[in-house]
Amino acid sequence: MQDEILAVVEASAPRRWIGVGMLVTVGVLVIYVALATPPALGWQVFLIVMGILALWLAQRMYQATAHRIELTTTELRSSAGVVIAQVTDVEAMDRGVFAFKPSNGFLIRTRTAGEGAWAPGLWWRLGRRIGVGGVTAAAQTKFMSETLAALMAERDGV
Repeated sequence: MQDEILAVVEASAPRRWIGVGMLVTVGVLVIYVALATPPALGWQVFLIVMGILALWLAQRMYQATAHRIELTTTELRSSAGVVIAQVTDVEAMDRGVFAFKPSNGFLIRTRTAGEGAWAPGLWWRLGRRIGVGGVTAAAQTKFMSETLAALMAERDGV
C-alpha cells in the first residue's frame, strides 16, 4: 500500500526557467569574455572551465527541477523515486533565518548519515544534513516543514 502524500514541494515553471536561464547566461557570458578579450592563458582556461561548469549546472538544475519532493507519513522522497529521509530517522529541523539552508527552505538533521546527493534547486544531502528548497515556493516548503514537525511531534509523543 502506497502512503498518502501529505505535502509537495516543486519548482514552478517561471522559477525553474529563471534559475536555469541565469545559469546559462552566466556560463555564456564567462565563455564570451574568455574568448572575446582573452586574458593570460591561465585565466582564459579558468574562465572557460567556469563557463562550462555553469552550463553543466544549468542542465543539472533543469533535469532536477522536473521532479518534486513528496512527504508521506513514513518518508521524504523525490518523485524520481529517491528516498531523501525516513521520518523516523529525522532528529531535528531548522527553519531559522540564520540556518545554513537553501533559499525558501529548511534544514533537516538525521540520526544516520546518508550518501551525499544533490538535486540543484530542490534539495541536497551532505552526511546527516539535508537541505530542502531552492527555486521552490516559500509557502510550499513552509507547509512541508510544519507537516514534518507535526509528524515528528506525533512520533515522539509530544
